[in-house]
Amino acid sequence: MKQSIHSISYFIIALVLIVAAKPADGQTYHAYVAAESDDEVYQIAYDVQTQKSIVTDVISVGQYPTETEGPHGINVGLDGKYWYLSIAHGNPYGWLYKFETATNKFVERTELGMFPASLEISKATGLLYVVNFNLHGDMKPSTVSVVDPQAMTVVKEIKTGIMPHGSRISDDGKYQYHVSMMTDELMQINTVTMELSRRLKLSEDENNSPQVKPTWADPHPKKNIVYVAGNGSDEIIEVDIKKWEILRRFKTGKAPYNLEVSNNGQYLVASYKGEAATGIWDLKSGKEVAKISNSRKVTHGVSITPDSKYAFVSVEGIGGQAGSVDIIDIEELERTDVIEVGKQAGGIIFWKKTRK
Repeated sequence: MKQSIHSISYFIIALVLIVAAKPADGQTYHAYVAAESDDEVYQIAYDVQTQKSIVTDVISVGQYPTETEGPHGINVGLDGKYWYLSIAHGNPYGWLYKFETATNKFVERTELGMFPASLEISKATGLLYVVNFNLHGDMKPSTVSVVDPQAMTVVKEIKTGIMPHGSRISDDGKYQYHVSMMTDELMQINTVTMELSRRLKLSEDENNSPQVKPTWADPHPKKNIVYVAGNGSDEIIEVDIKKWEILRRFKTGKAPYNLEVSNNGQYLVASYKGEAATGIWDLKSGKEVAKISNSRKVTHGVSITPDSKYAFVSVEGIGGQAGSVDIIDIEELERTDVIEVGKQAGGIIFWKKTRK
């Protein structure tokens, strides 16, 4: 009798281990990626079981058929019902567009500043914050536009540094972080007061010309830390946001451009724009655990799934070459699939996970 009980116990344990080892059947991850040179946004789906991706929709954006307007930054609203897109090139200003996720139908748009880029909605205020990169304008301080995403109206313009870029909001929604590329600074905006509350110099010398040329900032989901991509200095900079000082500098591949911290706080994934590669970093050790070659040159954006398992990486390509999205398994440290999208694939954001 004891042998039978033990046999059944071993069988159950073995079955549990087998089930745990298998990939989650029927799970599909969905994301949006903007093709900047085609004025299109691609909706894609990645099937975990087959490790294959498909394009589920292609949405034409913009209002001038004879011009390339350049969809750049993209994000999904807090309730998942709408997605928002910055159109970089305007006449002369850029735009914020709003679409339904269920149908991908256009809802409304509002005018922003020059060359609006990355954007996100605060959990604390419900307002959307988008940086105006001002790529083709004069070298002077630019702004962050604060938008009511329901009314689609700009409620405030916050003055910031020169060529602001790479913005993300803390998990509690209270602070927005972005970088000023031409002044080598990390900026903090208080989302409630809608004021620029702090700025931190990232360069190690007093040279007035930019050295770090930061392009992205992302807060850690569990710690009082922000990570910055030093595009000009080939490094990732770790900043303590309580002490407001630099903790560590990680030497990276060439020209890190975008980065994101996984939701479990364990990994940081960075796109190396000048190396056609993606780096995966273990944040506890501060070591790069993998550098994965991308499918095309000019790696751009990174979006990690909320379960911290996969990174969707947009790759621009060069010239008339199509762009692509590389799906990277963060746990296995390998690229599992590549899907071709429109030219100059850039802004990318995870949308949702579904089961068959």
